[in-house]
Amino acid sequence: MMKKSVLAVVLFSGALSSSVMAQSHVESFIGGGIGYQTDTFKGDANKHSEDASYQLRAGVIINDHHRLSATYGFKKDRYSIEDDKAKHTQNLFLTSYDYLMPVTSTINLFAGPSMGISHDRISYSNAGAQSASDFVWGGQVGANIQLTSHISSDLTYRYLDQNYKQANTRLKATEQVVWSVDYKF
Repeated sequence: MMKKSVLAVVLFSGALSSSVMAQSHVESFIGGGIGYQTDTFKGDANKHSEDASYQLRAGVIINDHHRLSATYGFKKDRYSIEDDKAKHTQNLFLTSYDYLMPVTSTINLFAGPSMGISHDRISYSNAGAQSASDFVWGGQVGANIQLTSHISSDLTYRYLDQNYKQANTRLKATEQVVWSVDYKF
Protein backbone atom coordinates (compact mmCIF):
# COMPACT_ATOMS: atom_id res chain seq x y z
CA MET A 1 0.00 0.00 0.00
CA MET A 2 2.79 2.43 0.91
CA LYS A 3 4.63 1.89 -2.40
CA LYS A 4 1.43 2.45 -4.36
CA SER A 5 0.76 5.67 -2.42
CA VAL A 6 4.24 7.03 -3.10
CA LEU A 7 3.97 6.08 -6.78
CA ALA A 8 0.58 7.81 -7.06
CA VAL A 9 1.97 11.02 -5.53
CA VAL A 10 4.99 10.99 -7.88
CA LEU A 11 2.84 10.35 -10.96
CA PHE A 12 0.32 13.05 -9.97
CA SER A 13 3.09 15.60 -9.42
CA GLY A 14 4.89 14.69 -12.62
CA ALA A 15 1.76 14.82 -14.76
CA LEU A 16 0.75 18.23 -13.47
CA SER A 17 4.20 19.76 -13.58
CA SER A 18 5.11 18.53 -17.07
CA SER A 19 1.93 19.88 -18.67
CA VAL A 20 2.06 23.33 -17.12
CA MET A 21 5.83 23.83 -16.93
CA ALA A 22 5.89 24.28 -20.72
CA GLN A 23 4.28 27.67 -20.11
CA SER A 24 6.46 30.78 -20.08
CA HIS A 25 6.26 32.67 -16.75
CA VAL A 26 7.31 30.65 -13.65
CA GLU A 27 7.79 32.02 -10.11
CA SER A 28 9.12 29.89 -7.24
CA PHE A 29 8.01 30.33 -3.64
CA ILE A 30 8.74 29.04 -0.16
CA GLY A 31 6.70 29.66 2.98
CA GLY A 32 5.10 28.48 6.16
CA GLY A 33 1.80 28.52 7.92
CA ILE A 34 -0.05 27.92 11.15
CA GLY A 35 -3.64 26.93 11.64
CA TYR A 36 -6.33 24.83 13.27
CA GLN A 37 -6.79 21.14 12.46
CA THR A 38 -9.45 18.65 13.46
CA ASP A 39 -9.26 14.90 12.85
CA THR A 40 -12.37 12.69 12.90
CA PHE A 41 -11.83 9.28 14.53
CA LYS A 42 -14.26 6.35 14.43
CA GLY A 43 -14.28 3.09 16.39
CA ASP A 44 -12.92 2.95 19.96
CA ALA A 45 -11.79 6.58 19.68
CA ASN A 46 -15.07 8.00 18.37
CA LYS A 47 -14.12 11.66 18.75
CA HIS A 48 -12.58 14.72 17.16
CA SER A 49 -8.90 15.40 17.84
CA GLU A 50 -8.10 19.09 17.41
CA ASP A 51 -5.08 21.31 17.86
CA ALA A 52 -2.71 23.68 16.09
CA SER A 53 -1.22 22.63 12.76
CA TYR A 54 2.15 23.83 11.46
CA GLN A 55 3.17 23.75 7.79
CA LEU A 56 6.18 24.35 5.56
CA ARG A 57 5.73 24.53 1.81
CA ALA A 58 7.46 25.27 -1.47
CA GLY A 59 6.38 25.35 -5.08
CA VAL A 60 5.91 27.26 -8.29
CA ILE A 61 3.29 29.57 -9.77
CA ILE A 62 2.96 29.29 -13.55
CA ASN A 63 1.47 32.10 -15.65
CA ASP A 64 -0.16 33.66 -12.56
CA HIS A 65 -2.98 31.05 -12.60
CA HIS A 66 -1.49 27.61 -11.83
CA ARG A 67 0.17 26.80 -8.49
CA LEU A 68 1.96 23.52 -7.73
CA SER A 69 3.16 23.01 -4.18
CA ALA A 70 4.68 20.46 -1.84
CA THR A 71 3.66 20.79 1.81
CA TYR A 72 4.89 19.25 5.06
CA GLY A 73 2.43 19.53 7.95
CA PHE A 74 2.72 18.60 11.63
CA LYS A 75 0.09 18.28 14.38
CA LYS A 76 0.18 16.84 17.91
CA ASP A 77 -2.80 16.49 20.26
CA ARG A 78 -3.48 14.92 23.67
CA TYR A 79 -6.92 13.72 24.71
CA SER A 80 -8.71 11.18 26.93
CA ILE A 81 -10.91 8.21 26.05
CA GLU A 82 -12.72 7.22 29.24
CA ASP A 83 -9.84 6.59 31.73
CA ASP A 84 -7.13 6.20 29.08
CA LYS A 85 -4.96 9.14 28.04
CA ALA A 86 -3.97 9.29 24.36
CA LYS A 87 -1.60 11.30 22.18
CA HIS A 88 -2.06 11.67 18.40
CA THR A 89 0.88 12.83 16.27
CA GLN A 90 0.49 13.40 12.53
CA ASN A 91 3.03 14.17 9.79
CA LEU A 92 1.50 15.10 6.41
CA PHE A 93 3.42 15.10 3.11
CA LEU A 94 1.21 16.61 0.38
CA THR A 95 1.38 17.70 -3.24
CA SER A 96 -1.26 20.19 -4.35
CA TYR A 97 -2.46 21.99 -7.44
CA ASP A 98 -4.43 25.23 -7.23
CA TYR A 99 -6.10 27.23 -9.97
CA LEU A 100 -5.78 30.92 -9.04
CA MET A 101 -8.77 33.08 -10.06
CA PRO A 102 -8.03 36.83 -9.95
CA VAL A 103 -10.52 39.04 -8.12
CA THR A 104 -8.40 42.20 -8.17
CA SER A 105 -4.78 42.89 -9.12
CA THR A 106 -3.64 41.73 -5.65
CA ILE A 107 -6.30 39.19 -4.58
CA ASN A 108 -6.91 35.68 -5.96
CA LEU A 109 -9.39 33.01 -4.99
CA PHE A 110 -8.14 29.45 -5.46
CA ALA A 111 -9.28 25.84 -5.46
CA GLY A 112 -7.65 22.52 -6.25
CA PRO A 113 -6.85 18.92 -5.31
CA SER A 114 -4.27 17.57 -2.86
CA MET A 115 -2.85 14.11 -2.36
CA GLY A 116 -0.03 12.58 -0.41
CA ILE A 117 0.96 10.50 2.57
CA SER A 118 0.04 10.85 6.23
CA HIS A 119 2.02 9.20 9.01
CA ASP A 120 -0.13 8.93 12.14
CA ARG A 121 0.95 7.66 15.55
CA ILE A 122 -1.49 7.16 18.41
CA SER A 123 -0.08 6.41 21.87
CA TYR A 124 -2.31 5.18 24.70
CA SER A 125 -1.15 5.33 28.33
CA ASN A 126 -2.64 1.86 29.05
CA ALA A 127 -2.11 0.10 25.70
CA GLY A 128 1.09 1.29 24.00
CA ALA A 129 1.38 2.91 20.59
CA GLN A 130 0.24 2.17 17.06
CA SER A 131 1.27 3.93 13.86
CA ALA A 132 0.86 3.70 10.11
CA SER A 133 1.57 5.64 6.92
CA ASP A 134 -1.38 5.90 4.56
CA PHE A 135 -2.55 7.60 1.36
CA VAL A 136 -4.57 10.81 1.77
CA TRP A 137 -6.43 12.87 -0.79
CA GLY A 138 -8.78 15.81 -0.84
CA GLY A 139 -8.91 19.43 -1.82
CA GLN A 140 -8.60 23.00 -0.69
CA VAL A 141 -10.17 26.41 -1.32
CA GLY A 142 -9.06 29.81 -0.17
CA ALA A 143 -7.95 33.35 -0.83
CA ASN A 144 -4.50 34.71 -1.64
CA ILE A 145 -3.39 38.32 -1.25
CA GLN A 146 -0.20 39.76 -2.74
CA LEU A 147 1.25 41.98 0.03
CA THR A 148 4.42 43.09 -1.82
CA SER A 149 6.09 42.02 -5.07
CA HIS A 150 7.75 39.12 -3.19
CA ILE A 151 5.43 38.37 -0.23
CA SER A 152 1.94 36.88 -0.35
CA SER A 153 -0.43 35.42 2.21
CA ASP A 154 -3.09 32.69 1.98
CA LEU A 155 -6.10 31.73 4.07
CA THR A 156 -6.93 28.11 3.20
CA TYR A 157 -9.57 25.52 4.10
CA ARG A 158 -8.46 21.93 3.29
CA TYR A 159 -10.34 18.63 3.60
CA LEU A 160 -8.43 15.31 3.42
CA ASP A 161 -9.89 11.82 3.34
CA GLN A 162 -7.78 9.50 5.52
CA ASN A 163 -7.24 5.73 5.41
CA TYR A 164 -5.58 5.19 8.81
CA LYS A 165 -6.87 2.06 10.53
CA GLN A 166 -5.17 0.26 13.41
CA ALA A 167 -6.90 -2.20 15.77
CA ASN A 168 -10.32 -0.64 16.50
CA THR A 169 -9.36 2.94 15.63
CA ARG A 170 -9.97 4.57 12.25
CA LEU A 171 -8.98 8.11 11.25
CA LYS A 172 -11.66 9.08 8.76
CA ALA A 173 -10.88 12.69 7.80
CA THR A 174 -8.73 15.73 8.46
CA GLU A 175 -9.93 19.33 8.15
CA GLN A 176 -7.64 22.36 8.34
CA VAL A 177 -7.90 26.13 8.31
CA VAL A 178 -4.42 27.54 7.74
CA TRP A 179 -2.97 31.04 7.42
CA SER A 180 0.34 31.06 5.55
CA VAL A 181 2.94 33.52 4.28
CA ASP A 182 5.06 32.85 1.18
CA TYR A 183 8.16 34.46 -0.27
CA LYS A 184 8.41 34.50 -4.09
CA PHE A 185 11.77 34.49 -5.84
